[in-house]
Amino acid sequence: MTKLRERKSNRKAVLRSLYGAVEHNRPDVNGSALRAELGLPDEDLSAACAYLADEGLISVDWTSHRTPATVSLTHEGIRLMEELEEQQKDQVKPEDAQRDD
Repeated sequence: MTKLRERKSNRKAVLRSLYGAVEHNRPDVNGSALRAELGLPDEDLSAACAYLADEGLISVDWTSHRTPATVSLTHEGIRLMEELEEQQKDQVKPEDAQRDD
């Protein structure tokens, strides 16, 4: 059983990967490609995808073995990732502020 921190990390990794795919005009990601990219076992990827789907952040087409066949961000998922990206850009690092002298 994975620990809470690992489960959260897996979910974030799935979201980041899918958001990167959207930025490259690939709205859907093959489940096996996602698994290979993230290096997650089937059960951990499935758990992360199920959680994110239940939250309305991703859409998943499941295989008969209950593993992701294709995965994509929903509108809400894209909005969340854009919001997080904007928050990161708005945070000014102290060393960046000093360089403006």
